[in-house]
Amino acid sequence: MLYDADYLTRIEHIIRAHLPTWGLPPDAALSLLSISENATFRATADAGDLVLRVYRPGYHTPAEIRSELAWIAALRADDIVPTPRIIPTLDGRLLAEIDDGGTPRRMAAFAFVPGAEPQEGAGLPRWFGHLGAIHARLHAHARRWARPQGFTRKVWDFESMLGSRPLWGDFRAALGLDAPGRALLERTAGVLKDRLGPLSQPGSFGLIHADLRLANLLTEGDTLTLIDFDDCGFSWFLYDFAAAVSFIEHSPVVPELKAAWLDGYRALAPLPADAEAALDVFVMLRRMLLTAWVASHAETPTAQAMGEAYTQGTLALAEGFLAREG
Repeated sequence: MLYDADYLTRIEHIIRAHLPTWGLPPDAALSLLSISENATFRATADAGDLVLRVYRPGYHTPAEIRSELAWIAALRADDIVPTPRIIPTLDGRLLAEIDDGGTPRRMAAFAFVPGAEPQEGAGLPRWFGHLGAIHARLHAHARRWARPQGFTRKVWDFESMLGSRPLWGDFRAALGLDAPGRALLERTAGVLKDRLGPLSQPGSFGLIHADLRLANLLTEGDTLTLIDFDDCGFSWFLYDFAAAVSFIEHSPVVPELKAAWLDGYRALAPLPADAEAALDVFVMLRRMLLTAWVASHAETPTAQAMGEAYTQGTLALAEGFLAREG
């Protein structure tokens, strides 16, 4: 497994060896914040706290990572949304590239921002109202921003999610999936492909965050801060809502979250008349994508927490989706 204890120990040694690159001592306190596509650590020292991301080998190219960082810098420069500042190395690099015995390692550092992940409960719809407005601002910026030369990010379309070139693995390999379940998901994928055609109109597709799930949001007072643009790329703008309800797609609160998100978005920007129904399509698309991700990233804590139960939940959601759409 990629993210086993030995691997994380090795990554910690790499980080310590390169902390002086950002002006921190090698003996700074290090704590693991998260493991997903990447390993993310917090470094604590008298000079201040940094969040250091070590990118998963083989997932993003250096050009893709620099493009992510360019968008974050532009969002901060244009005061679009709260998101942590990128901390350059002492010699001015936003991305540190390291040769680890022939394996390239890439690291970026961000300012530490205090806050907590929004929790499921009575207050979550209020945060989704804020999030709808944030997405409206992000999408408006993406439409007008003159991307720098060489900007490149992954495209999140049907083929890269559930089709011929899946970036996160084949949904048919879902944990605990049997032959009837596989047939059900294949039917669902076919219906999704048909429904996505009419939703792919001019102006519906562009640069989005693509992963603003609860774990990538920080609340502090009335402020909602966005973190982790690692999966930002080109996709349907409305897909951003589906990403926001990742891993809670089955929750009975989702209709209330959807209504709050739509209200927050429409307070700043118009949406198509069929946006509410379209969101249900994207939620099912995201759920199937995550079902594939759980299987292909089985070593991560998130995937281990989901397990086969997540696949079973996906099958239940697929049955309901086909009853409405199929």
